[in-house]
Amino acid sequence: MTAPPENLADRPATPDGQPHDLLSELLRSVRLSGERIVAYTPPPSFSIGFADRGSLHIVEAGEVLLEIDGYPHAEHLHRGDFVLLPRGDSHSISDAGGGAHALALADGAADDVPEPARWLCGTFTIGDPQASHLLGSLPAVIILRGSGGSGGPDLEALEGLEVARRMIVLEMQSPSQGSAVMVSRILDLIFIQIMRTWASGADAEPTWLAGAFDPQIGLALSAIHREPGHDWTVDELARASNLSRSAFAARFVARVGKPPATYLAHVRLDAATTLLRDTFLPVAHVAENVGYASEAAFSRAFKNRYGTPPARWRRDVRFR
Repeated sequence: MTAPPENLADRPATPDGQPHDLLSELLRSVRLSGERIVAYTPPPSFSIGFADRGSLHIVEAGEVLLEIDGYPHAEHLHRGDFVLLPRGDSHSISDAGGGAHALALADGAADDVPEPARWLCGTFTIGDPQASHLLGSLPAVIILRGSGGSGGPDLEALEGLEVARRMIVLEMQSPSQGSAVMVSRILDLIFIQIMRTWASGADAEPTWLAGAFDPQIGLALSAIHREPGHDWTVDELARASNLSRSAFAARFVARVGKPPATYLAHVRLDAATTLLRDTFLPVAHVAENVGYASEAAFSRAFKNRYGTPPARWRRDVRFR
């Protein structure tokens, strides 16, 4: 087993001495990639639907209404707001002014006409659908309010996001060789910045992402992801986090949203899908590598999670 850090309050180090970057590792496993960006400047009284893609909306002008399928509460979005829907939930963006445009024009009060809405929409693809549960465990929507909104992110985060927005606009206005890749990389940057700004906030919901930013639970998560096949116990993970067993168990659930054993089982099965897809190891050896005492126990857990035995899953993936 990898030797624990001398100071357990520090994040575990990689072989080159750098702190373990759990967020980067998890995002690599998802193989998330920015896809494309579209500018929207619709006429008044619009409603535009979005579905089946992770989406980013950046409000540049006016006010719009965000409605997510299955959620009763609608969100009013304003200039400067960055809105991320990481799970790809179906949603719509509509005119928040309703009939205000028509009424103002009919009354001849041109000065009272609301500013036309204008926003950018970027989309994302997931390279490994088997790891998509990492995004699926995130909230349906993460909103970072602009400087005029309440509860907004810190100034440095907003400044960084604004720089990224300007870079995207520049590529859209003056495209040249490599612009598609530039836009994709900038979308990746914005996605990561929004997620880590949200996760480091006090109001972050319990997820693996919030846990990764917890200075103590993050140590346990890093240990699990480095060695999913190790026979981890709650006591051992508590020691790695410099917490008592009871304090660790309670804090893990509060930050991550599930008990350590449940999270470990998810990570092990994720690791198993990678080995099944990318290697020719026999199923029994895959089971051993990811921490299962028997092939039968592994096969049961795998089928419960993915709906098919590991050998059949491997065949199906390779013949798609």
